[in-house]
Amino acid sequence: MSQPSYTILQHRAVVTLRGPDVRSFLQGIVSNDVARVSTDRALWSAFLTPQGKFLHEFFLVERPGAGNAGDAGDAGDAGGGETLFWLECEAERRADLLRRLKLYKLRAKVELSDTAEAYAVAALFGPGAAAALALDAEAPGRARDFAGGVAFLDPRLAALGARALLPRDGAESALEAAGFAAARAADYDAVRIGLGVPDGSRDLEVEKALLLESGFDELNGLDWQKGCYMGQELTARTRYRGLVKKRLLPVEIEGPVPAPGTPVLSGEREAGVLRSTADGRALALLRLEHIGEGAPPLTAGGARLTVVKPAWARF
Repeated sequence: MSQPSYTILQHRAVVTLRGPDVRSFLQGIVSNDVARVSTDRALWSAFLTPQGKFLHEFFLVERPGAGNAGDAGDAGDAGGGETLFWLECEAERRADLLRRLKLYKLRAKVELSDTAEAYAVAALFGPGAAAALALDAEAPGRARDFAGGVAFLDPRLAALGARALLPRDGAESALEAAGFAAARAADYDAVRIGLGVPDGSRDLEVEKALLLESGFDELNGLDWQKGCYMGQELTARTRYRGLVKKRLLPVEIEGPVPAPGTPVLSGEREAGVLRSTADGRALALLRLEHIGEGAPPLTAGGARLTVVKPAWARF
């Protein structure tokens, strides 16, 4: 049996939120139910504009309130109900995320700190990834302490494997000691893209993308039962009025791989746009009217595209 694989995701980073009001603060502004985040359960969520357009996506997991390398130090008393969350986000856009969160903090007792230098983010994938971490493969989001940090099953889709947020010093050796073999970031991207799962602003256009076009409902990235949050009204209206006209979907590429951002054509008509690519696969945001029997072939640049509808997608 082959080893499960790991890759350090250089384009992802960890920021820290701590204080007695962390949970209630986040609950009012993100798309998922933060009440369900705990030290043994991670969630995937999004932060939207007031008009319901994508700004940031991230993973959330609770950590013990004191003694973490690189956390906010003396930002507050570790007792007395303080909560500490790690938020795994896009590395290059973390300053924008922290700035936007601070705008909404107001009087909330929350400290936000950039801990990207202290922690590495790893994607863990392939057969046996959950078993190597002693995690139940049938429990999406299940988390446990691991190698001075935390490991959790990807809450979006079991086939994606797991994530690990670890102290940078010794992250690779800890993963290899647990039975993981080093792999290229492109190897993980090929798995992710083949499953139709977006990765931040590589696939979701900032201030334009809608969650329901991007699979957040089926991929456990939003909660319809929680109370109001930023952008909730438009997201709900899109669902209940059946206004989803486009979807982010995996495509197989025949021919030279076009660059992200290349328009996708259906015959002579523009049908969408290509997003991230890896190993002859891509994600493409496509108008649904151009998919299915009788539609002209899809092309991008000099390549022909074949849509592969993910098993999890409902449309």
